[in-house]
Amino acid sequence: MATSHLLAAASSATFRPPLLSLRSPPPSSLRLNRRRHFQVVRAAETDKETKANAPEKAPAGGSSFNQLLGIKGAKQENDIWKIRLQLTKPVTWPPLVWGVLCGAAASGNFHWTVEDVAKSIVCMIMSGPCLTGYTQTINDWYDRDIDAINEPYRPIPSGAISENEVITQIWVLLLAGLGLGALLDVWAGHDFPIIFYLAVGGSLLSYIYSAPPLKLKQNGWIGNFALGASYIGLPWWAGQALFGTLTPDIVVLTSLYSIAGSLPVAFGMETAKWICVGAIDITQLSVAGYLFSSGKPYYALALLGLTIPQVVFQFQYFLKDPVKYDVKYQASAQPFFVLGLLVTALATSH
Repeated sequence: MATSHLLAAASSATFRPPLLSLRSPPPSSLRLNRRRHFQVVRAAETDKETKANAPEKAPAGGSSFNQLLGIKGAKQENDIWKIRLQLTKPVTWPPLVWGVLCGAAASGNFHWTVEDVAKSIVCMIMSGPCLTGYTQTINDWYDRDIDAINEPYRPIPSGAISENEVITQIWVLLLAGLGLGALLDVWAGHDFPIIFYLAVGGSLLSYIYSAPPLKLKQNGWIGNFALGASYIGLPWWAGQALFGTLTPDIVVLTSLYSIAGSLPVAFGMETAKWICVGAIDITQLSVAGYLFSSGKPYYALALLGLTIPQVVFQFQYFLKDPVKYDVKYQASAQPFFVLGLLVTALATSH
């Protein structure tokens, strides 16, 4: 899963770094405008040569399926609800859902009852469609000036969705996520609303990641760790807090996985691919060593067993050409990594 963060960032334009600098600064706050659509930045206001080379329409042969998932190669769409879904980038939800599942397993208190399953589904909706959807929408909102130059056919700069509609979506998703967090705390009988505060913290992290003046996405190490933590640590903590208690060893383990998922993004592709596999493999070996030392040799051996085919596929696909073999690598190696996360979660629950 950690490797897929880097690949998703490159393939789906989920958290895109600025491609060009603008001469006029972006808006410093969200302002509700009920009457006008977002005004696309024109060539004369920025860079005529760049604008001349930018495509006015989406690439031919765009896919409706890609549009619904929110990834590159999307078909241009006029249906407002399909556009709203596109902005939330559903392709980015599965890691969050899996993180909640791992957290629930790590708690040792999840049971296959109707109530526990319902709680976990609500937690997944909070983490995925609501708060990740909020994160993706606000990221596109603050990248709209850049997109107006490089990808003017995207929903926001093209005017396919109005400024008012984007702002409304941001607030609805944010408030829905926070509301579900508070609901889960009441449902779990928490004296301290830990899930609500995790949702607040994650939402704040998402905002300062994309929005000025901090805009962590432009600040290498801090921004990249924030990205990794959002995809692994926070949903795991929410899932575990829902059914049990967060412990220091879980915080350390999930932080290690978060670091492994964020380090590669800070480097160029050639260097990143080696750091990427090294960070992931070292993390899993370290976790296996921790499990051995904790008297859980069978879980440690299972984790090592899952690491071996992962390493094989890294050399077969990822290290040869991470862009060309993106899909093949994710399909072949990533299942072993995500199963390794579940093994780790199950080990800590016993």
